Amino acid sequence: METSKPTPITVDPAGGEVLSVAGGNYRILVSGKQTNGAFATIEMLVPPQNGPGPHSHADFYESFYIIDGEVEVHSEAGFYSAKKGSFVVVPEGGIVHYFKNTGDKMAQLLCTVVPAGLEEFFEEIGNPAAAGEFLTASPMDPESIKNLQTIAQKHGQIVYPPNYLDQK
Repeated sequence: METSKPTPITVDPAGGEVLSVAGGNYRILVSGKQTNGAFATIEMLVPPQNGPGPHSHADFYESFYIIDGEVEVHSEAGFYSAKKGSFVVVPEGGIVHYFKNTGDKMAQLLCTVVPAGLEEFFEEIGNPAAAGEFLTASPMDPESIKNLQTIAQKHGQIVYPPNYLDQK
């Protein structure tokens, strides 16, 4: 009796789908399509003073390992300065959070989400980019904010105004 076993997933240094998201360069290393929805891992290159705005997601864990640079992680619980070698876990449950590269050089993060799905959100809102290519983020007018909120909701997320946590 022969059984079929899954094979390891390998990604070359130039492999993976690269997307321009919020001024950053996000490379999907492994997607939920490859892991039967168990998890997804995304390499994030975030230029200085960039990062996603405040958002929440109730149904998945999101973790970040800071490979290089420094980001400030803000949430309803406060903020944490995550330097090279730091690890941050945003638990499921819907806490509002965001991160921003506060350094003067590129930040490199490894983001894993359990279960998968965040990468599908990035595929929908991002633009294809070449490795190392950084497209300028589009200005967020009321119509584009509403569109982003609709797409985010479809993917189990809520997007908040940029100053949302400042008001807490």
